[in-house]
Amino acid sequence: MLFLSFFALFRFVLFSCQIEDNKKSSSCCGAPGIPGVPGTHGNIGIAGRDGRDGRDGAPGANGSQGDQGESEMLGPRGCPGDPGTPGLQGDRGEQGECAVSPRSAFSAKLIESRSPPIPGQPVPFGKILANEQVHYNPETGRFRFVVPGLYYFSLHGTVYRGAVHVQLMKNGIALASFFQPADGARPGSLCGGAALHLDPEDEVWVQLGEYPGLYSSEGTDSVFTGFLIYSDWEPHPVFKPLTPPDH
Repeated sequence: MLFLSFFALFRFVLFSCQIEDNKKSSSCCGAPGIPGVPGTHGNIGIAGRDGRDGRDGAPGANGSQGDQGESEMLGPRGCPGDPGTPGLQGDRGEQGECAVSPRSAFSAKLIESRSPPIPGQPVPFGKILANEQVHYNPETGRFRFVVPGLYYFSLHGTVYRGAVHVQLMKNGIALASFFQPADGARPGSLCGGAALHLDPEDEVWVQLGEYPGLYSSEGTDSVFTGFLIYSDWEPHPVFKPLTPPDH
């Protein structure tokens, strides 16, 4: 503290001498003063903002194409791999053409009754024995044809209580007739048949003539049967006859 007071007094005397003798020579100046105490460091300033990004440079030129590499020989063939898992089952295909010839057949017998069939009308053989194609109508006694071709018809009848006259009819025309006289003591039988060529929509039935002695009971039957022998349709290749080889 004493040092500071002395220092201040010294500077005051020196300053006064300079005011009074400012026109005298510089030999009046005193010796340089003692350096001051160094100041403290200031605080670090705030960092400046980042500069803007520079512009993209121009694309460089394409380099020259390199030399083609040397081709190598193929390596040895590898071993076969393991079989893959089976695939899913495919959908069922459409049904193919079947090598089956056309079919048409029936067989029916007379239903037991006390009254005989009416002459001049189709006899209704109403009890079906076979009629898979449903070409025969048991209610009307008529067989309507769908498949054109040659057919065979037969009638096995029981004759009782009088003679019987039977006609095989096609579209209202009698093509075959059969007659069996009566035997009053016991039943008799009648058998007849014929082959007829028929076209689609033709109809065939059995019809009684002047003698209606056709009969059916528990132990005796009268049966009407018809079936296709061969069709007029173009046969399937399986059924075509073989052509004899040329000699």
